[in-house]
Amino acid sequence: MNIRTMQVWGFLLSVTGWIFVSCSMAMEAWKVAPIGGVGGSNIISVGWHWSSLWRECFTDSASTTRCYDFPVLWAVKGYLQIVRALLMAGMGVGVLAIILSLVGMECTYIGGNDNEKNRSVRAAGICHVSGGKSLHNVILREFSVFVCVYLTDRVVVSGLLASAGYAVYAERIYTEYYNPTIAGLQYELGVPLFLGWSGCAVQITGGAFFLVSVSRLSSQTYIQ
Repeated sequence: MNIRTMQVWGFLLSVTGWIFVSCSMAMEAWKVAPIGGVGGSNIISVGWHWSSLWRECFTDSASTTRCYDFPVLWAVKGYLQIVRALLMAGMGVGVLAIILSLVGMECTYIGGNDNEKNRSVRAAGICHVSGGKSLHNVILREFSVFVCVYLTDRVVVSGLLASAGYAVYAERIYTEYYNPTIAGLQYELGVPLFLGWSGCAVQITGGAFFLVSVSRLSSQTYIQ
């Protein structure tokens, strides 16, 4: 695969991953708890409690949904604030990475000389890859704000990137589910979490394509 094709694939994959993450943030049912059932069955339920980043709802067997919208930001649970902040930061720096990749790709005619374009592509790849990897950093989730640094000759441009929100949210559900001291509903992971994880994996792959393309280009330049 030549460098130009690799960069195009990297761009398509990273944009697709960013779209998945953005869509998951707006989706409902981040966690779901079915209740009721017939003969103890969990398949036929009479209602569902579910929650997203923005509200909690209950849907009965007649498909009637009643919701409670979360109040102002400072009245929301701390872990929800962390998840929102991480996802918004990841989306914002994802936009920066997309712009840098557009400027630096070999098939575009903007972005200055070859050295400047290579730096732009390298920065975009670092942002995409570090954003996906931070998803799995559960241990350091309170500090999951990652800095992607782009060095020009004398200018340092830094952006915050964090997409560990899914891990924070899933870890919270896991802890509550297996904690015997917590009474009440036992929530399960919802579809948006898996969509977000898939998006981060795709974004990692796209960023890796960018980084490999830059390393190949640097190797060719060195050989010449």
